[in-house]
Amino acid sequence: MSKYLEQTIKDLRAKNADQPEFLQAAEEVLTTLDPVVEAHPEYEANAVLERLVEPERVIMFRVPWVDDTGKVRVNRAYRVQYNSAIGPYKGGIRFDPTVNLSVLKFLGFEQIFKNSLTTLPMGGAKGGSDFNPKQSPHTPGKRCSDQEVMRFCQSFMTELYRHVGPNTDVPAGDMNVGGREIGYMFGQYRKIVNEWNGVLTGKGLPFGGSLMRPEATGYGCVYFAENMLATKKQNLKGKVCAISGSGNVASFAAQKLVTLGAKVVTLSDRSGAIYVKAGLTLKDIDTIKFLKTVTRGELADVVKQIKGAKFFKGVNSWQIVDKVDCAFPCARQNELNGEDAKYLLKHGCKLVAEGANMPSTPEAVEAFVSAKILYAPGKAANAGGVATSGLEMTQNAEHISWTAKDVDDKLRQIMRSIHDNAFEAAAKYGHKGNYVMGANIAGFVKVADAMVAQGV
Repeated sequence: MSKYLEQTIKDLRAKNADQPEFLQAAEEVLTTLDPVVEAHPEYEANAVLERLVEPERVIMFRVPWVDDTGKVRVNRAYRVQYNSAIGPYKGGIRFDPTVNLSVLKFLGFEQIFKNSLTTLPMGGAKGGSDFNPKQSPHTPGKRCSDQEVMRFCQSFMTELYRHVGPNTDVPAGDMNVGGREIGYMFGQYRKIVNEWNGVLTGKGLPFGGSLMRPEATGYGCVYFAENMLATKKQNLKGKVCAISGSGNVASFAAQKLVTLGAKVVTLSDRSGAIYVKAGLTLKDIDTIKFLKTVTRGELADVVKQIKGAKFFKGVNSWQIVDKVDCAFPCARQNELNGEDAKYLLKHGCKLVAEGANMPSTPEAVEAFVSAKILYAPGKAANAGGVATSGLEMTQNAEHISWTAKDVDDKLRQIMRSIHDNAFEAAAKYGHKGNYVMGANIAGFVKVADAMVAQGV
């Protein structure tokens, strides 16, 4: 590794010692950039790496709100506006107790390269709060009511509105932030600024949303896997697939895989995992989607409705299968560790496409890369969601609405471009077939060149 990269990483660790998730994400990228940094001395001359790892802006604020009992509650919230060299900040909002500055900096940093890879003009950002819509603050075992979620979202946007805008920062949904939450935030934004614009993506169809947005991340991940398999003259038909998670990304990835002839055998959530050796049907997947989006329950609640399903309490999807061809981690960061990776490889896994952000630990990534299987990091494989958010921004700006086929065709094309760019970048810098190197380099070069061109 070059002295420039070594010093950048050393300084990064010293400044961010209390932020493990961010350090993991930043070092994962930086340690792959040696070939391109060596080939472009102008990056060091312009301190591109030092500038890249520091967010352009971090906003932290309180969110006071009133629960259904009349008690005032207070949560902490953030918006990390990381890099706007190639376009307005773009990235999701996450509501979860695990949200802190380290997690959001990791997600925002990843978003820079993911957005760059889409070929659309979008910078990187991320935001959220430690608010937990899945747990009522006054009734154990119950969720927050719709009214409580609405009041929280309105208070959240009452501060956030002054930092976002269609040409400044365009947030979207993320973990525990779906159509309901986006709707409440958009309504509050519109009231405050007295203007209708495309400030948020993931909106409902009646007020500027795009067809295919809920499906986009899961579908895009599968399309990326198709492109990887095509390099080996293979396809997904007949492949046994393990998926983690059961939200939008996981369920729509499962749906697309089944329609392409693959066999999906696992899904999971915080309560545990289900295993269906014969494979989930489209009806089974619809049952799970209804559970997660309408009744907001856990997989344990529907296991009896799915023929041949076994439920494993408190485990993930990775070590309950006896054969697996492809794995799609679609839950959360660091869910798939080194032991899980060894198990998957031992049981035949030849492809891993990440639907979540950084779901594989460094040990798992090393195992996949060393085994030379087809392994796609999240910044490439799960970019379909933000790509379709970009398409929603275009539709809002032009005041038009595309058909589902139009959006799906554009999504397929974007995922093919992301794959080809990553594949070609890896080959250009001497690492053919290594999608980690390829995705990091392809995403980085576009942003770095823009930063150099725009001066310090």
